[in-house]
Amino acid sequence: MSGEIKTRDEDFLVEEVPLYQPSGEGEHLYLFVQKQGLAHSELQRSIARHFKVKESAIGSAGMKDRRAITRQMISVHLPGREPGSVEPRDPNIQVLWSARHQNKLRRGHLLGNRFSIRIRNTDPLKAPSILRRLRQLEKSGVPNYYGHQRFGYRLNTHRLGALLLKERWDDLLSELLGVGGSLSPERQRITREHFDAGRLKQCRSGWSRNERAESMAVHALIQGRSPRDAVLSIKRSMLAFWTSALQSAIFNQVLDARLRDGLMDQVELGDVAIRHDSRRQFICHPEILSESDFQQQVENFDLSATGPMWGRHMLRPFGPKLDTEIQALNALGFSPDQLESCDIIERGTRRPFRIKLSNVEIDSGVDAHGSYIRTAFDLPRGAYATVVLRELVTGIDPDEAVGLFSDSAD
Repeated sequence: MSGEIKTRDEDFLVEEVPLYQPSGEGEHLYLFVQKQGLAHSELQRSIARHFKVKESAIGSAGMKDRRAITRQMISVHLPGREPGSVEPRDPNIQVLWSARHQNKLRRGHLLGNRFSIRIRNTDPLKAPSILRRLRQLEKSGVPNYYGHQRFGYRLNTHRLGALLLKERWDDLLSELLGVGGSLSPERQRITREHFDAGRLKQCRSGWSRNERAESMAVHALIQGRSPRDAVLSIKRSMLAFWTSALQSAIFNQVLDARLRDGLMDQVELGDVAIRHDSRRQFICHPEILSESDFQQQVENFDLSATGPMWGRHMLRPFGPKLDTEIQALNALGFSPDQLESCDIIERGTRRPFRIKLSNVEIDSGVDAHGSYIRTAFDLPRGAYATVVLRELVTGIDPDEAVGLFSDSAD
């Protein structure tokens, strides 16, 4: 069957499940906010303006999508200050409650997210078959792919990361700013043509305030800086985002191989496994596999095999498992040393091949906007609801899903 999501903001609801509650005391003001139709960067700027702080004073556990109604925790560093009002003057932001806490909210400081999603333009009588599939996924787990939105609105952040690590500065600027390369919105065509023609001042004025990397690179070129320096003038957090997307693309390739071999829910000799409750990782040597309750722990979803987020601090598997991971690196033109020696790329870790789906609900009906099937479920941090939906709804081309399939990954 086929279907569409996010035809309306109200059809895609996300609520963050916090890792902890604020204590009531401290230098940081925690806000539990609801936003609608705003990107995370717009939320952050609005909060910073309201409290008259730099954006670096704002903390969050994860980024939530623009085309949705989302609820999440935000922290604001306000030492010795009591704001007159905690409510920003933005009709798309509502503060549900606030409290003080000792530390800044950091990325990953959440248990997961609760999703409630209406699938439109589909047959509501298919709800029972979707529920059966959801029950299967509860048992086996969901493939823990990075969703397409991890790779940006042009689906190319991993390509930018690869060009950055290879120090192909001119090619990177062409991919970022020019007409060639990855697909880009029609609204950017004239601006990109200005870049290709060397009309840098006209190019600079064409980028929106959300396209900061593009604006910074063009500004540096206008100042006469080299292509290398123009790239490195972009905020380091954005460069790190690109290299992290490259790590994500490598992980997805390894997961592809795992699924082809029918091993997503298995843990074998040479794997690096993870305990879902403690997130402790360990290499699966023969003596570990021979423990009497090992396979039962795998079946109970206590343990899962992991794939690589390549970096210098990542645990490596051994044997054929390591060969598969190196082949994925080689396919993108890299060796392990190239990724592990780069100071821009993240430290490296492991990511479970599967994630647990829980608290599943489903219903269907017809409202003022037509028929729908609504599904709700919980996912742990770092997982993508769109990956779950693709397991349920077929017939949507992933390359055409930008703007439809988009959700929170944190």
